[in-house]
Amino acid sequence: MTDQIDTDYVVYVSSTVDDDGKAAVLMQWGAIQAVLTPEVTLTTARDLMAAAAAAESDIALIRTGREVLQLSDPMIGRLMQDVRTRRPKPEGKVALRIEAVAGMKTGLPYVNIGRGSMKRQMDPDTTREMASHWVQAAVAAQIDVRLRYALGEWDRLNVVEIEELFALMRNGS
Repeated sequence: MTDQIDTDYVVYVSSTVDDDGKAAVLMQWGAIQAVLTPEVTLTTARDLMAAAAAAESDIALIRTGREVLQLSDPMIGRLMQDVRTRRPKPEGKVALRIEAVAGMKTGLPYVNIGRGSMKRQMDPDTTREMASHWVQAAVAAQIDVRLRYALGEWDRLNVVEIEELFALMRNGS
C-alpha cells in the first residue's frame, strides 16, 4: 500500500499570480497546468455544483418514471432528453468540461469532468467538495494579491522576501 496520491486523479487548484501580477488560480491535473482567472475558477465551481444537483435530480426523475409512473426505459430516455434540453445553459468561461450523468442501469448520479486528455467521474458529494476548493482558491487568489500589494507598500520587505513568505505559508498548509 502506498500513501502517494494519483496525480492523474486529483485536480489541484491553488492561489497564484499571473505574469502581470494579477490574482490567478493555478490548476494542475496530471500533465495539464493552467493559470485561470478567479472569475473562470468561480464559474467552474458554479457549474460543478449545478452538475451535481442535475445528476441527482435526473436519478430522482428516472426513479419516479419507473416506480410511480411505470414508464418504459425508452420512454424515460426520451423524457430525460427533453428535460435536459430545457435546462438553462450555463454562461461564462469554465476550466473543465462538465457533464451531469444519471446511470439508467446503476441508478447512481455522477458528474464527468475533463480537460484535454484528462477525465474523471465523481459522485455528487465529491463534486461539491471539489467545487468548494475551487471557490476557496479563487477567493484566496484575490486576497493574496491584495496582501502582496500591501506588503510591497509597507516598504519593509522586498519582492523576494514577500514571495518567500508566501512560499512558506503554502508549504506550511
